[in-house]
Amino acid sequence: MRVHILGICGTFMGGIAALAVEAGHEVTGSDLHVYPPMSTQLEALGIQLTHGWDPSQFSPAPDVVIVGNALSRGNPAVEYLLNSGLPYVSGPAWLAHYVLQDRWVLAVAGTHGKTTTSSILTWILEFAGLSPGFLIGGVPGNFLTSARLGSPPFFVVEADEYDTAFFDKRAKFVHYRARTAILNNLEYDHADIYPDVASIRRMFHQWVRTVPSEGRLIVRDDDSELAQTLALGAWTPTESFGRSAMAQWQVRPRALDWSSFEVWHAGECMGLAQWNVFGAHNADNALAAIIAARHAGVPLDVALAALGSFKNTRRRLENRGIVRDITVYDDFAHHPTAIVATIEALRSRVGKARVLAVLEPRSATMRMGVHRDTLAASLQGADQVYLYASPDIGWDVAGVAKALGTRATSVHTLPDLVQSIIKEARPGDHILVMSNGGFGGLHEKLLSALQVGA
Repeated sequence: MRVHILGICGTFMGGIAALAVEAGHEVTGSDLHVYPPMSTQLEALGIQLTHGWDPSQFSPAPDVVIVGNALSRGNPAVEYLLNSGLPYVSGPAWLAHYVLQDRWVLAVAGTHGKTTTSSILTWILEFAGLSPGFLIGGVPGNFLTSARLGSPPFFVVEADEYDTAFFDKRAKFVHYRARTAILNNLEYDHADIYPDVASIRRMFHQWVRTVPSEGRLIVRDDDSELAQTLALGAWTPTESFGRSAMAQWQVRPRALDWSSFEVWHAGECMGLAQWNVFGAHNADNALAAIIAARHAGVPLDVALAALGSFKNTRRRLENRGIVRDITVYDDFAHHPTAIVATIEALRSRVGKARVLAVLEPRSATMRMGVHRDTLAASLQGADQVYLYASPDIGWDVAGVAKALGTRATSVHTLPDLVQSIIKEARPGDHILVMSNGGFGGLHEKLLSALQVGA
């Protein structure tokens, strides 16, 4: 079957492409913006890419077109597709029909931590010799691709609450028939899709309704929104996790940076984890993955041993380089809660060393100004703050900088941003770059500029 994918360079659609190639289909695709790591992965798969939306890409006609959720009515490719009568389907629906049928689906949902938790869970199952299939919204450090078919029965999927396609406005995860479901957290996000947190909560509950009574819900214990979600009705056994004394499963630190932590269950220490990842939020993610793997039959001691060789996903406090004893990190944080967790994690590792936080408010929710009133507070843990006020920001980023006082500044161009950071940075500093996009190659620009100044 010849499959053509519109919006192929998104992390999810790129994963769909990888699965389709592995399944033996001929795959082509198109997108407007192409950049690593997904473009690199697609090239390695031998997929022919078309830049843009010219209808000529449908010649010769494919057997089916998979439509990404970034495309909408008015797009030339979409209008041609509808007028032509070619068969089309959404990515999640294709995944559900062609891949997830008859699989034991382990799905990871939540506003934060989906990619990391999915990566940990996949590696635990792999370490246990189960060769799971997976589709993750990033490139896991222990694997060469963001998706693979694997061997039945297990398949791990990052369960995104973003909408499915222009013709299906339900959350992607509604299509996944999870047997093991992790609900990591629930906050207001995706303001371009959801009017309020209640609408997200309802979508989460629609998904909860599909988890079988012989399955398992693994739920963070101290999340009020998740509690309200389950109060709407739950028909599946639930295990709670977290750091509070009320959780059935708990993590407790052995090291200040959480690179070593204990796993507790029902008041008893069940084992010790030691790994090369740091931060309390990552220990939480690991605990959720351990519980999910246990539901799939992986013994606790095997799961703990697997963490020792886990390599974190790219762009999660990823060390991009050290020049003049100045370290540059890349992180995907783009929501106030994630920003707090990321800064706290780095602080737990570097102690009193200076942290220079650089943020691009790039997500649709950020650009709409939804988090403008909480953004300054989320950056309080940094010693210096740089806010990139890109041309498409519809609100005054300088106001956030003003709220942080003299240690913060807003910058309107990338060259000025690089110069401002380089002027301030000194040996021993840690530059934390946060964005859910490529940030114009800022990381490499900083490392190059630091090298020139060496």
